[in-house]
Amino acid sequence: MNKKDLLIGFVIGIFTALLGSYLFVTFFTKFDFATGLQTIKKEGYLGKVITIGTVLDLAVFWILLKRNEELKARGVVLAVIVLAISTLFI
Repeated sequence: MNKKDLLIGFVIGIFTALLGSYLFVTFFTKFDFATGLQTIKKEGYLGKVITIGTVLDLAVFWILLKRNEELKARGVVLAVIVLAISTLFI
């Protein structure tokens, strides 16, 4: 098992989830990103926003599988699992 590819997939998965969260806050709330993030955290919805952001990981996972990069796709799945567990504690 090449751990470098797994780590690259993990970083891609985390970055994609953060990008999805940024896009959600920017396009679907009336606040800018910093204010929206503070408001969402204060209201207790930060975990839900992170979960919505991980929807983009599905597309990344599919693209990596089509390119036969299974270990990177495993890293993306690992990132989703880590984010899902972290939303329990946020």
